[in-house]
Amino acid sequence: MGIRNYLIEGVSGSGKTSVAEELQRRGYHVIHGDRVLAYHGDPQTGARLEPPRGPGVADSAAWVNAHWIWPVDTVRSLVADQGEAITFFCGASRNSRHFIDLFDAVFVLEIDAQTLTRRLVGRPEDEFGGLPAERALVMRLHATKENIPERGTAIDATAPLARVVDDILARSGETGRGSSS
Repeated sequence: MGIRNYLIEGVSGSGKTSVAEELQRRGYHVIHGDRVLAYHGDPQTGARLEPPRGPGVADSAAWVNAHWIWPVDTVRSLVADQGEAITFFCGASRNSRHFIDLFDAVFVLEIDAQTLTRRLVGRPEDEFGGLPAERALVMRLHATKENIPERGTAIDATAPLARVVDDILARSGETGRGSSS
């Protein structure tokens, strides 16, 4: 949806939604990937899948995480529509390798384990990372960086939100407009 398109990624609890909301508050066009694009599906084919339920489900948190994807054709269409000067796509997707090359840059929100733990403990149980098994998975993913795009620019997301967004905007060539100052 933008002439320039940026992806903001990171583990659950790194601040993607907060960054998206702050960018919107400043007047930028934002696609909340986790809210409007994501669904459970096969990361290779995109086919929709139902999460496993019931007794005997060994690790549903790992399954949910591994199958959290975005519809590739929809992402391609949104990027191709140049009705906005700049669009920020915020969220995580396990099939991003199928569309990551469409973005002008990828920003990865990075935080330390202590900050991540504090943020996850404060989450409600119905939000991913709010349950103990989900927190354990997120902490493992944080340590291994296995779901983080390889070609991303690290953003210190432990800084105050306004500074995090200022940093992303500066790295996007957006100086002056939408600044927190």
